[in-house]
Amino acid sequence: MTSTFMGIEIGKRGVVAHQQALTITGHNLTNASNEGYSRQRVELSAFEPIYLPGLNREETPGQIGQGTIVSRIERMRDQLLDKRIIAQAGGEGYWTARDPYIRMMEQAYLEVGDSSIRGKMDAFWDAWQELSIYPADTAPRTAVLERGKTLIDGIHERFKALKGLQDMVEEDIQLTVRRVNELSREIAGLNRDIQRIQGQGDNPNDLMDRRDLLVDRLSSIIDVTVDSRDPDEFMVHTAGFILVQGQVGRSFDLEPGTETEGYSRIVWRETGDEARFRDGSLAALLDLRDQTIQGEIQTLDNMTMNFIDLVNEVHREGYGISGSTGLDFFTEHPFVTNVNGNYDRDGDGEYDSSYIFRMNGTNALEMRAQIGLEGTITLSGADGNVAVPYYPTDTVQDVIGRINNAGAEVVARLNRSGFLSLKGTTAEGSIAPGGNPDFVIRHVEDSGYFLAGYAGLLNGSGAENAYDWAGPDAVAALAGGAQDWAVAPTAHPSGWIEVNRAVLKDPASVASGFGENGRPANPGNGEAALAVAAIRNNAVMVGRLGTFDDYFADAVGRIGMLGEQSREALATENLIMKQLKDMRDSVSGVNIDEELAAMIKYQHGYNAAARFITTVNSLYDTLINRMGV
Repeated sequence: MTSTFMGIEIGKRGVVAHQQALTITGHNLTNASNEGYSRQRVELSAFEPIYLPGLNREETPGQIGQGTIVSRIERMRDQLLDKRIIAQAGGEGYWTARDPYIRMMEQAYLEVGDSSIRGKMDAFWDAWQELSIYPADTAPRTAVLERGKTLIDGIHERFKALKGLQDMVEEDIQLTVRRVNELSREIAGLNRDIQRIQGQGDNPNDLMDRRDLLVDRLSSIIDVTVDSRDPDEFMVHTAGFILVQGQVGRSFDLEPGTETEGYSRIVWRETGDEARFRDGSLAALLDLRDQTIQGEIQTLDNMTMNFIDLVNEVHREGYGISGSTGLDFFTEHPFVTNVNGNYDRDGDGEYDSSYIFRMNGTNALEMRAQIGLEGTITLSGADGNVAVPYYPTDTVQDVIGRINNAGAEVVARLNRSGFLSLKGTTAEGSIAPGGNPDFVIRHVEDSGYFLAGYAGLLNGSGAENAYDWAGPDAVAALAGGAQDWAVAPTAHPSGWIEVNRAVLKDPASVASGFGENGRPANPGNGEAALAVAAIRNNAVMVGRLGTFDDYFADAVGRIGMLGEQSREALATENLIMKQLKDMRDSVSGVNIDEELAAMIKYQHGYNAAARFITTVNSLYDTLINRMGV
């Protein structure tokens, strides 16, 4: 049997339900500009009818309704779209972090005319050309020294700019890792609060919005995936591991790496394992520091090391007008003091490696001569040894070209005397843990006799006569007698190269000519100065590039392409993310007009429920107060 005051209860439920709906509408309107907020919708449903099926129910037609209630407050989200945005955010974060640093790199290379390194190097070559014409004069020697110092200053400035940029990226990496740890803790804390509220049967919509916003921010920093299948254990994965699991948030630590020039390695705090990221701003910063900027520094080092080695090679053989000879024009700082390049790599107090930068053969070769030999040269590469075959119909030039194009970390050329010269280059990825050292030849082997009897570089053919750096006195495998080698230089020659102070103090010691039969050069002999000037256009193999002009052309083109790639990739990622976010806003965003329309609807519902209560109250007043005797 229905209650006498059932009408009042129905009206009350209507008033309360519409009042809650109006409150939610106001909540939506006031959060319309709040980042990450998802609009909420009230779901109204009919209250349970007064009669349920049963044998003791009153025999009345139908089920008598008891008004309306708020069944739930729904948060408007598209979970599939959210996952798509999380997956795409890493790409946008990567290029957003990378683009400004690429622009700064472009500024470091933005040199015009004579102020550029190329212009200063051209002036240096011109000074040697002038000295070859007037070898007996002092003024051209002074010009050579001054232009040499100017060139070195330009190289130092380029190195400082790149190294300073690398240090900036390192600071950014440290700040970014701390930010990731903060986000991990915050997400875990929100998981705890969300679980408690859901356990009480409520909908923590605002907390879930906050968690989704933090996940969005995290996804732009590192590549993450989200697993929300278990409502009690919301999980975030990254780098193949779980970063957040329910109320537990894991963290990263930074460790200075001895093989990364002191720059930080990112490791998991719990295990110490290195963390590797594929996408996001943190991956971009690591790539910039360890690959892009490091690669530019290595390229500059490679050019500088070859430059000073080639100039010194000629200058040592030449004579100044003072009769001095055997002097380096530029200072060279060897990485090891041992003349055989022996080095204690594992720090146990005993030599275990050989650090050799250059090795020369003992037999003069002719570039166009056919070798008449067959075999395979094995050289060290970035990811293991590289095989370089040669055949009887090959010329010396063919074999040298094949070595230089094989992708090994060794290049070849014929020096001024016609001897085969092998040089170590910068190592690919040498800043990474376990990377190979720069300017170190690690393996040279020949199954035939090109490097042995023909070029006079190795003592013999086969693996038993191979040169391998993984041991002391590896130079014993090189042909003796007139054999010439140079130990590896101290890291980053572009940062420490200087004109030899002994030459600066005595300009007359600047070599201009070659002697004969052990006698000093004649004062009018300018052959040595001409040989130095000729380095400008000779194929000297600056890494895999033939000439110094090739290096400068490649540097300009490479930086230009990096800038173009960065700008276009960032524009593309921004466009994709804008489209995805617009789609999400169409689902989750607050539409002011829509909310105002809903507010009017709920207002009318509230008024109707209140009018219903007034009407029912009037009926009860008539029944109670106006009926009777």
